[in-house]
Formats: sequence, structure tokens, C-alpha cells
Amino acid sequence: MRDIPSDQITRTVKELFLKACFELGRDVLDAFHKGLEDEESPVGREVIGRLLENARLAGETRIPLCQDTGLGIVFVELGQDAHVVGGGLRTAIEEGVRQAYREGHLRKSVCHPLTRANTGDNTPAVIHIDVAPGDRVRITAVPKGGGSENMSRVFLLKPADGWEGIKARVLETVSEAGPNPCPPIIVGVAVGGSFELAALEAKKTLLRPLGSPNPDPEAAPLEKELFEAVNDLGVGPMGLGGRVTALGLHLKIMPCHIASLPLAVNIQCHSARHEEAVL
Repeated sequence: MRDIPSDQITRTVKELFLKACFELGRDVLDAFHKGLEDEESPVGREVIGRLLENARLAGETRIPLCQDTGLGIVFVELGQDAHVVGGGLRTAIEEGVRQAYREGHLRKSVCHPLTRANTGDNTPAVIHIDVAPGDRVRITAVPKGGGSENMSRVFLLKPADGWEGIKARVLETVSEAGPNPCPPIIVGVAVGGSFELAALEAKKTLLRPLGSPNPDPEAAPLEKELFEAVNDLGVGPMGLGGRVTALGLHLKIMPCHIASLPLAVNIQCHSARHEEAVL
């Protein structure tokens, strides 16, 4: 067994959320530059240019990329031979989120669903823990904005709907979202599993680096087909029209029950923030 102090987890979570809120990943910046080349609309090109400038200023001034610094979502791969000492894992993660949002002067967006009373420190976070081989802990911090999350959808289709039904729902979701999730967006799509698994895996696909190939040879051509169809919608940057509605689309296909065809579409705004560390 390998001991990992809980305060090390707290520090790591804090640092990950701070970095994610101030710095866009290299893959996202590269996708912006490619979008600038691909976009035919002068207005669309202007929008992408301003988003690149916003990213530069956020990194230099340590001002958040967006005023919506998100709901704190944390994915943890906990090695079965790792032992968290000095406190509980969830408690340590929550404290890291709390410190990040306080010390970074990040907007606290978590509230009671009915009274709308703010919790004051952006907790509780949404924490997903998977047990993995080994003695390491992999932590991924995702500040997920409300605007893009509100445009995400889960469908329980009929098996007979097939691929064309899946494609129609994905395009419907992106089209109806329009400018609301601040395009150009990243679209996470999961087909199969169950009601809750499809939603979770659709969100996880957003963590795959933009521009990376789909590791599933069955999903790869379908992913490309969906990505091209989404950009053919003409929503464009910030919904003002153009070729670049999405910077990327990631598809995962999973087995499901013979009576079901679950589909989840998780939309991520252009400020695709996530950071990862391994302890």
C-alpha cells in the first residue's frame, strides 16, 4: 500500500481548478487557430480572434476565462493500492474546491435548487470515483459552466431509431442550443449503456484532447460524420453564422439492453476547461 496524505489531494485539487479557470489547454488553443483558418464568415473569424485574445489576457492577468467559473466536477481514478491518510478523500477534494474558489476570487455558483440560496463556497462538488489498478491517484478537475450544461440532453430512443435517429437527435440538440452555449462548442456524445451511464460517459468524452483520433475503429467514422454534420448546421461562432459551430465532437459507443437505445449529448462551451494530475 502507498500512503497519500489528504492535504496533498487538497492542494492538488485547488491548483487544478485555479489553472483550469485561468488557462486554456494547448489542444483548445490549437483548435481555435484551426477554426480561424476554416471559418469563412468574417464575423465568425472576428469572434474566434477575440476568443483567442480573451484566452491570452486571462492567462497573463489571472482573470478567469469566463465569469461563469462553473460547477466543480472532479473525476478520480483511485489506485486500489493507494491509501488516503489524514482525512477522507471526498472531504479533501471538497476542501480543495473551497480553497480554489476563495483564493482565486472565482464566482461561487452552487445554490439550493429550490430556495436558490448560495452555498457560499462552490461546494458541494460533483465527484466521480473509479477504482483502478496500481497505487496512483489521477485527479481531473472540470469547472463546468451552466450555460453549456443547460443545453445538454439525454434521450431514450427506440432501438429501431438506429443511427439515423441518433444523428437526428444530436443535430437537433445542437441546433436548438444555438448561441446559448457560446459556440464554437465541443460536443460529447455517448450511445448505449444506461440512462445514467450514457450521461456520465458523454461528459467524460469531453476530456479527450481535441484533434486526437477516436480509439474505437467503429466509432471513428461515425464521429467524423457527426462532426461534419454539426458544422454544416451553420450556427457558427457565438451563433452568428459560419462554418465553425463546433471545435470537436467526441463519440463513445457502449453495449446496452436489447430494449433500449440510450443517447446522451453533453455540450461544452468554447472555454473547455479541465486539468489533470497524477499523485
